[in-house]
Amino acid sequence: MTEGLREASAQVLARMAGTLYLLSVATAVLAEFILHGRLGFFVAVVIPIACYMAVTVLMYTIFQAVSKPVAWAAVVFNLAGLACEALQLRARGINIGMASHGVYCVLMGFLMLRSTFLPRAMGALMAFAGVVWLVYLLPPLANHLSPYNTVCGLVGEALPMLWLMLRGVNGERWKEQAAVQAA
Repeated sequence: MTEGLREASAQVLARMAGTLYLLSVATAVLAEFILHGRLGFFVAVVIPIACYMAVTVLMYTIFQAVSKPVAWAAVVFNLAGLACEALQLRARGINIGMASHGVYCVLMGFLMLRSTFLPRAMGALMAFAGVVWLVYLLPPLANHLSPYNTVCGLVGEALPMLWLMLRGVNGERWKEQAAVQAA
């Protein structure tokens, strides 16, 4: 019964992460194009960041089964990036939050590629999204590529998250990989 609970909890966590990611993106897009004023700020900043903080913790919980140190590094980069994004921190025109998020996506892509419980294509897409977000380290290039870089980054990141929401993880393989990591 405990084994079934572990598998089920990995599935639940994966589906929660995917759902919260979708909520995060949907509210950010809604606020960007429709809402303005205080309500727009709340929907554009507070809800997406709170949702993505939860996604970050859920993803750590799932992917520590692959590599705890890499999963922990991903958490640190993403939470730092989310804080920078909330504060709208920029340094010499560089969007620090997006660059940190890029590192997070590359690390998560690596974890997804090394996992045995997700299709490898999901890891490749997530890593690709990370590379796209890292373009924000070069503001002139990021501005020149806009909005195509944003679309590519969102697609590369959204497809693995939608997979998690709709399909989850292979519970048996997740359990096996978690047992190996724990040993």
